Amino acid sequence: MSLLPVVSVPRSGASARASVGWGWTLACVLACIPVLPAVQAAATPAVGTPGDLAAGRERVERFLGGLQGLEARFSQTLMDRTGQIVDESSGRLSIRRPNRFRWDYLEPHSQLIVADGTRIWLYDADLEQVTVRALDDTLSATPAMLLGGEGRLEDNFTVTQVGHETVAGSVVPGASGAVLQWVRMEPKRADTDFKWVRLGFQADSLRYMELADKLGQVTRLEFSGLERNPPQDPSRFTFTIPPGADIIGDAAVSRE
Repeated sequence: MSLLPVVSVPRSGASARASVGWGWTLACVLACIPVLPAVQAAATPAVGTPGDLAAGRERVERFLGGLQGLEARFSQTLMDRTGQIVDESSGRLSIRRPNRFRWDYLEPHSQLIVADGTRIWLYDADLEQVTVRALDDTLSATPAMLLGGEGRLEDNFTVTQVGHETVAGSVVPGASGAVLQWVRMEPKRADTDFKWVRLGFQADSLRYMELADKLGQVTRLEFSGLERNPPQDPSRFTFTIPPGADIIGDAAVSRE
C-alpha cells in the first residue's frame, strides 16, 4: 500500500473514491495493517555519533514516559517525491494509551478514523461508508502506536539520525531560542508501509511528525495546542456505525 493523494475537486465519482482511499491508507500507515509475514528490515547506516543517537532515543523516551493520553490540533501536508504539495488537511487528534486514538479530519472534507483497542474504523460521511479492520500485535511497529501503544521504543524502532533546526518566528519560553530537535527512526520490521518516521520536539512539546512511505511521499503533521494527559471521555474512542452506512471489512462487525 502507499499514500494516495486526494483529488481536490468536488467529492463525487473518482474523486470521492480517491479521498476515501487516501484516508484509509493513512490509517494503515499510521496504525497497522501490514500485508506480509513479519521480517526484519535491513538496517540503514546511522547518521550521528553514538552519543547523539542515544540522546535522541532518550528524548523520545522522555516524552513517552508517563504519557497516558494527548489532545492536539493538527495540520497535515502530503508531498510527493519531488517535494510538491499534493494535499493539505486539518483537524483534531486524540490519543489514549494503550491502542486507542481518534483522528477527526475537519477540512477540507469530513473523515473520522478511530482505533478502539481492537479495531480501526474509517468513516467517510459524504460517501456514507465505513471501512473496518482488526488491530493486532503488528501495530507495535507503526507511527501511531509509537505515541499510542505500550511497547518499548527499542523493540520496534531504531534511531538513525538526530539533528537540530532553528524555527523562524517562534520562541518557546525556557528554550534556547526557537530550536527544534529532530529524531528520525526506522521500523525494525520490514512489513510496514513507511520507511521512516521523524519527530520534531520544541522545548518539552511535540511539534511535528513526518512519515515517508515507500514511494517517496512524505506526510508532515504539525501539532498545535497539544495537551498532555488531559481528561478524556472514553466514549470518544468507540465507534457506532451510522444507520444506512455501507460497511467494508470485517464481516463479524455488527451494528451497535
